[in-house]
Amino acid sequence: MTSIHVNPLDGCAPAPLAHYLKALGILRLVSEQVDSNARGWWAGDHFRLVTKLSRQELEEFFLYDYRPTPFVSPWNKGSGFFVEKNSGVPPLQKSTSSRFSGFRSGIEASHAQLVQLSKADKKIRDIKAEAKKNSRRGPNSGVGRDGFEEDYEELTRERNRAQKNRDRISGLNSKDFDRADNRLKAAQDRIKDANEYRKLLDVRDAIETKFREANDKETKRSADRRLKDVYSQLKNSNSYKRRLNSAEKRFKLLKSELIPSVRLNWRGVHREWMDAAMVLADDGTPKFPALLGTGGNDGNLDFTNNFMKRIGEVFDLRSDDGKPRLVARAWVAGALWGVPVPGSLLGQPVGQYLPGTAGGANNGNGPDSDSMVNPVDFILMLEGAIVFTSHAARRFGSSESLRAASPFVVNACGAYYASASANDESARGEQWMPLWSHPSTYAELRRLLAEGRAQVGAKTAREPLDLARSVRRLGTARGIEAFQRYGYIERNGQSNLAVPLGRFDVADGHSGHLACIDDLDLWLRRLRQRARDRNAPARLATAEKRLVDALFAVTEHPHVAESWQDVLLRLGDLEAVMRRGSGFSARPIPRLRPEWVAASYDGTPEFRLALAFALQARGFRKEQGTPIDQIRRHWLPLDRERPWRFATTGTGSATRLVVQPEVVMDGRRGLDDAVALVERRLVEASQREGRRHLPLRAAPRAAASVGDLTELLTGGVALDRTLTLARSLMALDRKAWAEQYVPIESHRTSEWPDEAWLAIRLCMLPWPLKTRSGFELDTRTDPAIVRRLAAGDAASAVDLALRRLRGAGVRCTVRAGITSPDRARLWAAALAFPITQGTARRFLYRFDPNKE
Repeated sequence: MTSIHVNPLDGCAPAPLAHYLKALGILRLVSEQVDSNARGWWAGDHFRLVTKLSRQELEEFFLYDYRPTPFVSPWNKGSGFFVEKNSGVPPLQKSTSSRFSGFRSGIEASHAQLVQLSKADKKIRDIKAEAKKNSRRGPNSGVGRDGFEEDYEELTRERNRAQKNRDRISGLNSKDFDRADNRLKAAQDRIKDANEYRKLLDVRDAIETKFREANDKETKRSADRRLKDVYSQLKNSNSYKRRLNSAEKRFKLLKSELIPSVRLNWRGVHREWMDAAMVLADDGTPKFPALLGTGGNDGNLDFTNNFMKRIGEVFDLRSDDGKPRLVARAWVAGALWGVPVPGSLLGQPVGQYLPGTAGGANNGNGPDSDSMVNPVDFILMLEGAIVFTSHAARRFGSSESLRAASPFVVNACGAYYASASANDESARGEQWMPLWSHPSTYAELRRLLAEGRAQVGAKTAREPLDLARSVRRLGTARGIEAFQRYGYIERNGQSNLAVPLGRFDVADGHSGHLACIDDLDLWLRRLRQRARDRNAPARLATAEKRLVDALFAVTEHPHVAESWQDVLLRLGDLEAVMRRGSGFSARPIPRLRPEWVAASYDGTPEFRLALAFALQARGFRKEQGTPIDQIRRHWLPLDRERPWRFATTGTGSATRLVVQPEVVMDGRRGLDDAVALVERRLVEASQREGRRHLPLRAAPRAAASVGDLTELLTGGVALDRTLTLARSLMALDRKAWAEQYVPIESHRTSEWPDEAWLAIRLCMLPWPLKTRSGFELDTRTDPAIVRRLAAGDAASAVDLALRRLRGAGVRCTVRAGITSPDRARLWAAALAFPITQGTARRFLYRFDPNKE
């Protein structure tokens, strides 16, 4: 019976990216080369591998039986195929061990495709060498002259052909003759430039000879200074530039033809690497996934060439069996089990995958340090990267260009991680690495990654937020518990690093409230275009980033009401920026479904009062329950005919918001906004058919309760937060609200507001109040009461209210009222929160019990 071993691979972790890819590489290699039933999963921050191999047998496999995948990138100049003395390609090509036979096949297949490209590359190197110092160059060596002489002979032949062609058509069509004459003159000019260049080469050779033969330092220094001047003249000459430009064009043309040719002719395991490193568009143009840089290299660092070098450091390539070197066992143990490897790490480049050991400034105890890498880590990392095979993707009917679609890859967005900044928009994108908690085979993992093309509804995920919403809904259905986010971002100068951006948890189940974010889809797309424009003001970009952060948080924790409220607060902040003239073309917040209330409700008086404030209107239609004259126009300058747009004037870049007198809420202080709303509504009521009621009626199931008003009047409510929430809740779909019941638990209390304020409230009703006993209270609102409260004069405001009540037949036990100026303004602000007729009757009965 075969034993099963659970191997805790403590050397593999979700971060950094190299250690994550290393785990996938181990699972892949063990499954493909020794145990097809091997399974792996993530337990906390470490990888677990179930296989028939014990701990020691697993080490022995990588030391003696592991057959490296042939990673070859002949399309890259740094791949080692264009330099004769490269330490990566030749040793593997000359090896005799059977474990490297796949690599030898890949190298041979590469060389077969590189005959013409190698010549073109050598041509470029030879031209550049003409203007560089070369100790091997002598007066008779020919180094740095052969290429020029060949080009000069070709120029001469071209000049002769142009001369013959002009002589042949002399006396014929004048236009043809002029064209032939121009070609001849151009060839003669190139010959002239080449002659001047030859003279510079002669001067260069003479000075270099003098430099080599000089015995005193002063002569050498003088010759060296003259050489630098000659090299500069060579590089700036027309002949040099023309020849180098022509050679580089030739190389680029051959390189563009190389990749389609390789894809057409390559077979075998080395083709797997190409499929992971790039995809080809319809026209043969390569597209590169960010995980593997630009076709397997990042800047001057070629991953495949470094992989070959690391293979040569771990294994003896000259031995017949490819046996490991003495230090290899310690490297393998460090890579698998995470044990320390003291004194044997190498100062070699690691690319974007291990930012912490990449070297450079502030990467060690001193101001600068070398990179440090376990070569087995690098080997297994690249073996794991091949799992992420890319494909060409473009949505039907979409105008965006074809791109390389890799599993769980989206565009970059500088949001929801600690070091986020607007500069991260230039990054290569983000990739989310799945973390699963159930043992899975390599075949199952490949299927998971093959379907890792995230969508939100019918829309392909393009942003990290889209991907978060997608995996939050369906991640658990695939056994994924979390994702480790990585951003391919420029850090440490212009180095591209795979920066860990945190972990996104999807394990606590699906919440139906997430569908609320769908209301913002189109609006968010327009907002992104405005906020991420290079000319966008900083306040708009900052507000948009904070909104994305809030949406990320609510996607990760959809059951937390405070997270939903934070989204509403950020939406209110964005509208505050728009109403000041920035990004208003994105339009106001779109209609929100009533479920936003259920998702955001946290049981606080701030939210209940915000809802009552946001949904009030001048009146409501009895049939549909929809509002008449909503209060949102007092917050935003809205188009009267199209209230889902801002009111603007002008065209193009001269478009501006219209200044409207009814927009009285400025979003700076909640108390001021509430008072301004009451004052404006009173002015409009007096102008509209002489009505003298406060036209602010509560929406169905959205009125201020006695308890919440008491809390407000005693200073227990954060009015700024309440009004900010209310500004966003004004976007609620009123028709859907009238049709859909969203239970909001009212706050019950035995406490009552101050009776002096009750008198003011009874004088500020939107309708005549009738009691069951047949009494009708119709005091006719006096705007002077609100003006005096706003001025801090509570005593005279209460006196006016009491006089009106007594005149209406209410017996007042209160004779006067007085409070501080700040409290008086709070009394005025409290009038902006509508009450029902039942609540108004309770106020009246408490004031005059005989009216019950």
